[in-house]
Amino acid sequence: MTNYWLMKSEPDVFSLDDLKKAPKKTEPWDGVRNYQARNFMRDQMKKGDVVLFYHSNCKEPGIVGVAEISSKAAYADPTQFDSKSKYHDPKSDPDNPRWYMVDIEFVSKVADVDQPVGLPEIKSDPKLADMELVRYGRLSVQSVKKAEFDHVKKLAGL
Repeated sequence: MTNYWLMKSEPDVFSLDDLKKAPKKTEPWDGVRNYQARNFMRDQMKKGDVVLFYHSNCKEPGIVGVAEISSKAAYADPTQFDSKSKYHDPKSDPDNPRWYMVDIEFVSKVADVDQPVGLPEIKSDPKLADMELVRYGRLSVQSVKKAEFDHVKKLAGL
């Protein structure tokens, strides 16, 4: 069974275009330092799950495309052990990692790349009123119901 997710990234840090330009259009989703988001990646995400890629903390926050989980399972995020990384966690133990990540692969952009499915549009749509993005907006990795995913895809022209 496929699961559906929303993953947020600031476009000046890592954008959908960055993912598209990556080797094999695939990158690790590293640096997550929220336990609930980590739990989603570690315990529930699996290869083939589908992701709404969301640009946050920008002029027009919104869903800009679709990606897919391409790793077989979550694995330890190596940035937690790297003292030079901004994601370093000195309390994390290599024998018992605290932080995990998955690999994601680019699938597609929204039909009009200059017009994401914006947060105001999402918040005002009754079909998306229960979406975690509307109810608990700050989490960087969120689950999405299939009906919500299908509706967003329609709004995005995908």
